[in-house]
Parts: sequence; structure tokens; C-alpha cells
Amino acid sequence: MSPLEELLKTVERLRRDCPWDRKQTHESLIKYLLEETYELVDAIQLKDDAKMKEELGDLLLQVVFHAQIASERKAFDIWEVIEDLNRKLIARHPHVFGDASAEEVLKNWEENKLKERESVMDGVPRSMPALMRSQKLQDRASLVGFDFENIQQVWDKLQEELEELRQAIQNNDRKNMEHELGDVLTAVVELARFLKLDAETALQKANDRFENRFRYMERRAQQMGKDLKSMTLQEMDLLWLEAKEMDHKEEP
Repeated sequence: MSPLEELLKTVERLRRDCPWDRKQTHESLIKYLLEETYELVDAIQLKDDAKMKEELGDLLLQVVFHAQIASERKAFDIWEVIEDLNRKLIARHPHVFGDASAEEVLKNWEENKLKERESVMDGVPRSMPALMRSQKLQDRASLVGFDFENIQQVWDKLQEELEELRQAIQNNDRKNMEHELGDVLTAVVELARFLKLDAETALQKANDRFENRFRYMERRAQQMGKDLKSMTLQEMDLLWLEAKEMDHKEEP
């Protein structure tokens, strides 16, 4: 029996004999699927092979678990999942499994995908992180020419949306504030696209910088025998500037 077959038997038994596993559904497992995915991403970014191996196993468990539940519903099983995946990989790589050239494949890839969809927006998951989804939707729209022509138009759009947000704030219009803030963020993603940057990655790196700088502030305050809560905003600002300086010194 292969390791995969042993795993399938284990999951099948868990579904039969474990009260917690037995009551799980596709819907109840979503949060675990997301958690395991993010934990794998962290391991990859940390270049931690041991952790990556562990997290790949945890993610594989989610795939097998969902396939087991689907099998119990007589919908499909793990072998059908594998067969469909293999068939898709072969069909999408005619330059490897057929006579097409790599250039032909790249040229026709998006064109063929468009033919499979009723809308260019099809296939962009609503559950994606909002920033990532925004960039993906904008990329899709650009495939049919719905896009800005130059970066100046993007700057102008961003300034327009910022002004509309400022007006909503001045009018204390809570509903419109949310609307206009969303438009500002969308315009920022457009800017990222024109700069050929990934908005989600840029924000993740900014989050890391913020966390590292704040942790530095906490350590420095402790070294000074103080607590951040007891410090003035001006004192904390000085520590923040110190943290930024430390960041710049550590940059290559």
C-alpha cells in the first residue's frame, strides 16, 4: 500500500470513528484550509524546509479531507481529483506533451481561457484577500482593453478619488466614506499595476516593517524603564524614528 493510500485509509477511519472529524463539512473546514495555506506561505517565505514539509502535509490533509467528504456524498473521490488535475496539466502544456511551441502556448493561453468563460471576471475567487482580488480583476479587465493608457491617468484618478473621500469626510457621510475609501484603494492598486508591482506583496512587506518597528519601540521603552502606554505621542514618535533608522541601516 502506498503512503497516499495509507493516508486515505486513515482519513476514512477518522471520518468514521472520530466525533470531531465526523461532524465536519466542506464549509466548516474552510477556516482550516485558509490557515494551513497561510502557514505554508510563511514557511516558504522563511525558507524553512522542515516547516514547509510539515505545512505541505497539513495542506494535503485538507485536500484529502474534502475529497473524502465529497466521496461520502457520492460526488467525486480523490482519484477523480488527481485524474482531472493530470488531464488539465497535459491539456495546458501542449509544448511539453504535444507539438506546439512554447511561444504559441503563451500567446494563446489567455485567449483560450477567455473562450472557457462567460465573463472575463469568471474564476476570480470572492474569498481572495481584497487587495489581491482587486489587482486580479483589474488585470482581467485589461485583457479586453479596459485600462488606463498611461501612468498620469492613474495619478489623476487617484487624486480624484482622494478628493471625493475628503468631501465625504467633511460631510460626515459614513456610508459614502466607505465607498470612497474603497475607490481610493482600487486606484492605489491600479498604480501598483502600472508600476509592475504586486499590491498584496507591497502591503505585506509594509505590515512586516510596521510590526518590526513597533516591536523595536516596545523593546526600547522597556530598556528605558518605561511603558509605551505611559509615554507621550512625541516620545513614541522619537522611538518610531529610531526604528526607521535601524531599518535603513539593515537594508542592503
